[in-house]
Amino acid sequence: MPEIPQDRVHELDPRTLRGLAHPLRMRLLSRLRADGPATASQLAATLGESSGATSYHLRQLAAYGFIEDAPEHGKGRERWWQAAHESIRFNSELHTDADPTVRGAANLFTHEVASIHTQELSTFIGTMGDWPDWADAHDLSDWTLRLTPELAMELDSKVHELINSYREREVAPDTEGSAKVRFHLHAFPRTSG
Repeated sequence: MPEIPQDRVHELDPRTLRGLAHPLRMRLLSRLRADGPATASQLAATLGESSGATSYHLRQLAAYGFIEDAPEHGKGRERWWQAAHESIRFNSELHTDADPTVRGAANLFTHEVASIHTQELSTFIGTMGDWPDWADAHDLSDWTLRLTPELAMELDSKVHELINSYREREVAPDTEGSAKVRFHLHAFPRTSG
């Protein structure tokens, strides 16, 4: 089953995590991955930020290897940016790193991911009426199972494997009725019984 090629995955380490763990940087990277190459001004307009702020944070993302120039899009002085990778791999050991700044960056990163997921879901719920063909194709399910960490990791791995098996079945962007579909997977232990 096809997975994202390793050269298209950015493995976070303590240094690069600190470079990414900023809400605006994460939103900028997310936009470039979802929508393709863009300029600082375009991203500023989309995200409701100043172009000075987006320019600064784009340069920081580039310094840490998350984005790169997209020169084939630029004209004159216009600088276009594109994501350098399709995915990020987060190592859970970053949450227990000896350096408190790394632990803080790990917490900020995971909280921002959860916030982005919540925003995406809320936007869909608020615009559900615009997606009549998708009325039965969306899902807001949840389950609770009593598992060991090993069983939870096995289940998580199988879900990832299933989703990756659909990569070879993705349809062309101009396929009628198609849309980019987001899958959020949240697996965590509950504090009560």
